[in-house]
Amino acid sequence: MPPTRSRRRDDFYRDRRRRKVCSFCADNSVQIDYKEINRLRRYLSERAKIEPRRKTGTCAEHQRELSIALKRARHVALLPYAPQHLRP
Repeated sequence: MPPTRSRRRDDFYRDRRRRKVCSFCADNSVQIDYKEINRLRRYLSERAKIEPRRKTGTCAEHQRELSIALKRARHVALLPYAPQHLRP
């Protein structure tokens, strides 16, 4: 029989991560707009890729709106398609 180890409450919850909350759901007054470059830039990686839901914590509905807004901002040249250091 293996020896039992007493586990404190802190040890039990140490492995669990806190669930990320969608910032758009938390603040109902915020609308996703393609012209708000500073807000949208938070959802792009350093390689100018759209960050996934699991990393940003956005819900599915807002992630879809966010990706459309990012693509529109790229189309009108407000955001880059490629990072600065990879451009010729």
